[in-house]
Amino acid sequence: MWTGSTVFVHTDVPGNPIRALRTRSKEMTYAVSTPSEATRRPAPPAETATANRTWWDAEASSYYREHGRFLGDTDFVWGPERLREADARLLGDPHGQVVLEIGAGSGQCSRWLAAHGATVVATDLSAGMVATGVAVNGALDAAARVPFVQCDGRSLPFADASFDTVFTAYGVVPFVADSDVVLTEAARVLRPGGRFVFSSTHPMRWAFPDDPGPGGLEARHSYFDRTPYVEQDEQGRATYVEHHRTLGDRVREIAAAGLVLVDLVEPEWPEGHEEPWGGWSPLRGRVIPGTAIFVCHKPD
Repeated sequence: MWTGSTVFVHTDVPGNPIRALRTRSKEMTYAVSTPSEATRRPAPPAETATANRTWWDAEASSYYREHGRFLGDTDFVWGPERLREADARLLGDPHGQVVLEIGAGSGQCSRWLAAHGATVVATDLSAGMVATGVAVNGALDAAARVPFVQCDGRSLPFADASFDTVFTAYGVVPFVADSDVVLTEAARVLRPGGRFVFSSTHPMRWAFPDDPGPGGLEARHSYFDRTPYVEQDEQGRATYVEHHRTLGDRVREIAAAGLVLVDLVEPEWPEGHEEPWGGWSPLRGRVIPGTAIFVCHKPD
């Protein structure tokens, strides 16, 4: 049953794996506003979704230009610490798996999995991100391309138990007000015995300013304050939103979705990696965790 999500399917891929997909044709668009203020205030689900979809639509191309080299077009990096799935193997052996990526951005992780034998669908809420991913597809050999679906991670247009694995690397979870719904949807489309893995900013970071230098080592906010971070325009309309949950909140969301947490990976900043990413830096990364990766299992 549809809940109002808008979906676009990009299927210029040999052996397209999308089967139980339902589509609609009406596109929703929003005007881009220039943020003039950063604050912390309530931001309900609809406002958050509108703001973040608009922001990522506008930033997709520049984001790829800035971070594409770090991420690679056919690589799988879990976060700024540069932990690669090739080394971590948090999703298990990809060969023969049917995989869904939510919040895929330009789809580099999906392409890496496809290159290692998985059948993959990449999805993202942002039309701009999907367009960027399709453009990257076009620059690669046909065998390296993956299909893209534009949809909301809170309302996935796939049948129950469609995938062996669902994952997101820094996508969706911190950018929605109702992340519990994202986990419930991921569990719904996951087959019994399957795995859901997601990485996000480590909840500990919420207490510290987003500063890669020494100022980022001084706690200035309460870890327990869940008031969202909001950038808004002069009319007070949100243009970008991030939401915070504690580690305990995440564990409870996972349990409520019917999943079992089997591992919590906190990547250490590796020696020889001196490239900062926004508030992530060697200085901070060697003192406090920057990324949390939740590895979950759906019971048989």
